[in-house]
Amino acid sequence: MQIRLWPRSLAARTALVLLASLALVQVAGLTIHAFDRMELQRFAQTRDIASRAMNNYRSVALALPEQRAAVVAELNQREDLRDGTAVVLDASPPGAELPPTPAPLMRELRVSMQLVPMPQLQRPREVVIRGDAEIARIALGMRLLDGRWVGTTMPLPPVRPWHSLNFLISFVVMTLAAALLTLWAVRRLTAPVATLAAAAEALGRDVNAPPLPETGPLEVAQAAAAFNTMAARIRRFVQDRTFLLTAIGHDLRTPITRLKLRAEFMEDDEQRRKMMLDLDELESMVAATLAFGRDIAADEPVSAVDLTELARTVLDETADAQPEMTEKLVYQGPDHVTVRARPKSLKRALTNLVANAVKYGGNARVVLAAPVNGSVMLLVEDDGPGVPPGELERVFQPFHRIETSRNRETGGTGLGLPIARNILRAHGGDVVLSNRPLGGVRAAVSLPV
Repeated sequence: MQIRLWPRSLAARTALVLLASLALVQVAGLTIHAFDRMELQRFAQTRDIASRAMNNYRSVALALPEQRAAVVAELNQREDLRDGTAVVLDASPPGAELPPTPAPLMRELRVSMQLVPMPQLQRPREVVIRGDAEIARIALGMRLLDGRWVGTTMPLPPVRPWHSLNFLISFVVMTLAAALLTLWAVRRLTAPVATLAAAAEALGRDVNAPPLPETGPLEVAQAAAAFNTMAARIRRFVQDRTFLLTAIGHDLRTPITRLKLRAEFMEDDEQRRKMMLDLDELESMVAATLAFGRDIAADEPVSAVDLTELARTVLDETADAQPEMTEKLVYQGPDHVTVRARPKSLKRALTNLVANAVKYGGNARVVLAAPVNGSVMLLVEDDGPGVPPGELERVFQPFHRIETSRNRETGGTGLGLPIARNILRAHGGDVVLSNRPLGGVRAAVSLPV
């Protein structure tokens, strides 16, 4: 399975970019905070080390020479020195086994020692510092006036920028809150784009789809207004073409009727019969044209429709009109499948598909499948000669007929399939023709549930 790192939707891309930027900013801010915290911890650590060492030295220096050993022992018993700190009184400075102290740490310790409040006369004459953070140990030696050294050896733990658990919890909470707000803002700001796409899809299915609300930010309102203007122009263009088509078809009825009356007075029976056939065909074409215009301009309300019952009704009515086809009309599928549709329009579309199968295939088999992923599939199959592959899509063009297998002698105006497709697409579905492997044509109808 291929993993797509760069998402396809605008909302996902915007959210990904913002979250990545947020992560980089958070990492940068966290790094700066960590360095500042480490510096602050080191400063507090050196102040504490210098203060404790100086206090130990002062306690020993102020005692009488014969009492200094007891003072050192007493200092080693104090509670605040039981962290590994050791105070010694020796003839040499402590920490001879420790490595030299780095210059920056040495400088910080000496400055911190100068900040410890103590009379100038009591301050040590010489100070020796050994150790560093790598071995986590440091020793400070201060020489008394008698030449001996008061040494304080204590731990020097490494600084830990994440020592505070509350800080980490707060950081995680703030990051999550910022991420959630980012996702919410992205979805909110990109929602008009999805609405515009849905409106364009609805307009493609139905030119009478409701207009977009012209609200929201200025750019969104302008885009909605432009879309509504475009939809109104398309709707007006379709209506004009439809009215023109139906007007021509309606006006042709009168001269056709007059021609039929005049044909009755022809003396040549054969010529009269041929003319009447031509006029009947012309009248059926006009009737189909008017029906085509009515289907486009219809504004039937949408309601719940049992697709199973509708398919059975269409088959029963076809059998009533052609009793000899009763055994060749078959339904297969579940007992009930409900869709949201315009009942009369959908019935007309199914009637056209079944009539097409019966007329050119000799039978009609309606196969309905259970809904899957919000869509239902209905198949109308026949066992006829099929359709040339190059004509499978062209048959949906108005007035297009396949002369080799569906000629004028068999009837038909070339509007049945276009009407069916227009109706189904207006419902958000579609119909596609294909040849069955064993012969015949399959009309695959898809409809949203």
